[in-house]
Amino acid sequence: MGLEIIFYLSSGLLLGWSLGANDAANVFGTAVGSRMVRFATAAAVCAVFVILGAVFAGAGATHTLGRLGAVNSLAGSFTVALAAAVATFGMTRLGLPISTSQAVVGAIIGWNVYADMLTDTGALADIVVSWVLCPVLAAIIAVLLYLALRVMLRRSRLHLLRQDALVRAGLLAVGAFGAFSLGANNVANVVGVFLPDNPFTDIDVLGIEVSAAQQLFLLGGAAIATGVVTYSGEVMRTVGTSIMRLTPEAAFVVVLAHAIVLFVFASESLEGWLASHGLPTLPLVPVSSSQAVIGAIVGLGLLHGRRHLRPRALGSVALGWLATPVTAGVVAFVLLFFVDNVFDQSVVEPVRYTVDTAVIERARAEGLPADDLGDLEGYRTTNALRLQQRLEHEVGLDRHQARDVIELAEVVLIHVDLGRANLELDRDWLALDQLRGLRSLADRRFRHAWQFHDALAEASPLWRLREDTPLNRSWNREVRQKREYLERTFRETTRRDDHDPI
Repeated sequence: MGLEIIFYLSSGLLLGWSLGANDAANVFGTAVGSRMVRFATAAAVCAVFVILGAVFAGAGATHTLGRLGAVNSLAGSFTVALAAAVATFGMTRLGLPISTSQAVVGAIIGWNVYADMLTDTGALADIVVSWVLCPVLAAIIAVLLYLALRVMLRRSRLHLLRQDALVRAGLLAVGAFGAFSLGANNVANVVGVFLPDNPFTDIDVLGIEVSAAQQLFLLGGAAIATGVVTYSGEVMRTVGTSIMRLTPEAAFVVVLAHAIVLFVFASESLEGWLASHGLPTLPLVPVSSSQAVIGAIVGLGLLHGRRHLRPRALGSVALGWLATPVTAGVVAFVLLFFVDNVFDQSVVEPVRYTVDTAVIERARAEGLPADDLGDLEGYRTTNALRLQQRLEHEVGLDRHQARDVIELAEVVLIHVDLGRANLELDRDWLALDQLRGLRSLADRRFRHAWQFHDALAEASPLWRLREDTPLNRSWNREVRQKREYLERTFRETTRRDDHDPI
């Protein structure tokens, strides 16, 4: 790995360290705060299981961040991660258990504003809803678990020493589960912005295929683990003691409720199982460990009466949550300006948009009011916001329709070069019929990604998306991931004029 790549990834690793110092500590904050588990033991267990969760289950929540804003250059990814890290570290210095997820989201939106890119409002809505659902769901689960645990302990009639030993062991067990869930959910915050321009390639280690994404997740998980070990004590004390004094049993419940909430928002397998049984699912998004822990603590506090809560500490935490995304967004915008103009590093790779005949015909086929699009035929730009304004004001499309047209108009030059495919394709990941369909497109060129997707779907049914239902989300997500992989493989690096024949 070159020094340039290490430098660009350093801001993501700094963010991971900050996350470990702030959010990951919350896994064992209540256990340490109640003096049931030593800090050294908690940090060691947390570090190991954070890395395992990041590597083996980190993909689910990462793709939602990718939809929010695809930072398309290493310098831009470096700056966005640095802005989020600065915001997170600043709040950590104040002893506030803020949301790293909010810092990353704010920084990505800051990049979107600077780059004149559109923010996916659907992805943003999923994330914002999760910020509300996360603490509320944690509070409900904590109350239910606490009531159930209290009944079990009364019926068991265990000796106090035996009960104490079981609670300590339970705190370690649920802490390990919580650390795994945190690594799976929050590694998206650390390395998610680097995925669109991933500097790694798939490698083979002792016969085991390690994907480029898993290599990023491993680095992110290791950075989080380092933050846990080196700088998490102050926030542990804030979570474990400042908001409400916790009994060992309550500490066990808080950690378990937190782990369950993070797992629910990160697990693709659980989402598929719920959908297959006709049960409601939650969006796979990176949620805040701090929000889950504090939600659980507040739930127990309300169960025992509001007098057990400390409103001043809660107010400080809430203020941190509100200030974090705004601060990160502003810092990102300012840093992007300096990196772009002072250090002369490209933080944005221009995205070209062309309203050509194919786009107009496709818009009409999708039921969009495309009759007036002919007035814009041949229009080319690299400013998505300017194109959106013209579609809304001159053509009369609403915002959602304009964004659909913009997505169709994005220029992605693709050349299906099977010579390159023989060297770079991961044949173990693609099904045999998918490979056959791909080979049938040998040497064809496409100007828009959707044209490539349509050709793949026509060549093989295994490249087709299914109806957008919870039961089909896993299938559709995998097909989209494979299509994006092919786009990266066959995307032309040399620019051709839009008028060249396709």
